[in-house]
Amino acid sequence: MKRLRSLIAGIIAALTLGILALPAVAQEKSGGDQGEARREAQAGTQLSLREIERRILPKMQGSEYLGPAYDSTARAYRLKFIRDGRVTYIDVDARTGKVIGRSR
Repeated sequence: MKRLRSLIAGIIAALTLGILALPAVAQEKSGGDQGEARREAQAGTQLSLREIERRILPKMQGSEYLGPAYDSTARAYRLKFIRDGRVTYIDVDARTGKVIGRSR
């Protein structure tokens, strides 16, 4: 009986520690593409979002900037703008800062 109680206590302790670790794992994963973009910029393998915005926003005068999205697979930012009710997306290579696409 003591062995069973000891075994159960050990299992409960292990499960408790595992459950306590879940928020840290979830938080790490929740960074998603944005977290990946941040890590790449810090490593110097691509430009930061701020640098991309500094290059692109002046070219879009007259448009309201709605915000960015990052695609870690393509390693590209998609910047969203609106002007006169029309939405425009500017796709930018995060490594070079060059515009690689534009859609309306």
